[in-house]
Amino acid sequence: MTSLQIGPIEVGTPVILAPMAGVTNAPFRTLCRDAAAGALPSERAAELEGNPAPVGLYVAEMVTSRALVERTPESMRIISHDEGEGVRSVQLYGVDPATVRAATRMLVTEDRADHIDLNFGCPVPKVTRKGGGAVLPWKSELFTRIVTAAVQATEGSDVPVTVKMRMGIDADHLTYLDAGKRAQDAGVAAVALHARTAADYYSGTAHWDAIAALKEAVTDVPVLGNGDIWSAEDALAMVAHTGCDGVVVGRGCQGRPWLFADLVAAFAGSDDRIQPGLGYVTNVIRRHADLMVAHFGEELKALRELRKHMSWYLKGYVVGGEARAALGMVSTLDELDERLGALELAQPYPGEGAEGPRGRAGTPKVPHVPQGWLDSRAIDAGLREMLAEAELSVSGG
Repeated sequence: MTSLQIGPIEVGTPVILAPMAGVTNAPFRTLCRDAAAGALPSERAAELEGNPAPVGLYVAEMVTSRALVERTPESMRIISHDEGEGVRSVQLYGVDPATVRAATRMLVTEDRADHIDLNFGCPVPKVTRKGGGAVLPWKSELFTRIVTAAVQATEGSDVPVTVKMRMGIDADHLTYLDAGKRAQDAGVAAVALHARTAADYYSGTAHWDAIAALKEAVTDVPVLGNGDIWSAEDALAMVAHTGCDGVVVGRGCQGRPWLFADLVAAFAGSDDRIQPGLGYVTNVIRRHADLMVAHFGEELKALRELRKHMSWYLKGYVVGGEARAALGMVSTLDELDERLGALELAQPYPGEGAEGPRGRAGTPKVPHVPQGWLDSRAIDAGLREMLAEAELSVSGG
């Protein structure tokens, strides 16, 4: 498969790390990026020498436009990047065109991003009940105004804007084809589709046929597919099934940053795959911990943030419940070393037990939308005022 072009950015391997709240901070992005770079065949590495992002894009956690304009400490932390990140990718969420424009302009004029992605995929009820996230494209003119505002705010720069969205609110209120064409016409550099509706949440099977339909409808810019990529083989199958130009990987890499090594190998035509024993996994956990401490500057905070990753890392391995619970409560690097060292590190790769779906799934949900939201695709003054409350520090997609 050829490389992916997003505006002026050439991505040698067409793989993007999806932004995930509390997961895709700078330390985790480093693990994924380094795994991918280490898997690049030497001849391909030579071919791509000098490319700032030869083996994928790695998007930071979502940040709300309002918080960014207000420069809250958390928003500024979210958009912080390590020196090793060749392309600084930021995902922005907003419901007000003026605020999105201001946040985008801030990122551009202060040289804080090389790529900006707009989130229209969040299915979280506290967002959708205010008309934000995955239900916002139903208000088609508002969607167009937000995307246009962001694109216009990057004029005169080399920063491309992309859009990530879901199929729509539910099976009776699909918006992705219309939104994809509107985003293309507004000047975005790519469109990504998580092939589920807000009602699907993270349940069931992603509807890859929708990605294929979007690829047929949007012809001027790349179309990226997202949903149920648990392995490199899944990524290749999605591309073959849909014709999409690249893949966006979310939950599949939780506890498996080395999945990006598999993806790079697969897209290069190699059958090489990392099948780590437990010793390999614990070494990655320890490096993750060091990166987190350096990032947060506080050992206790860093280890608390690491706790959520433990069950993902240990999926499929023979680790007793008591040991898992203890690792899920680590507070210091010394505790981490002691508890990792007590495991049976010689365990080989467990195969199927370590593979497949991971992370949150849940069940389908009736989407929470504002009263009268579905009556029209236009927006009135009352709904516009209510939308201002939708910019909350939550993420998803």
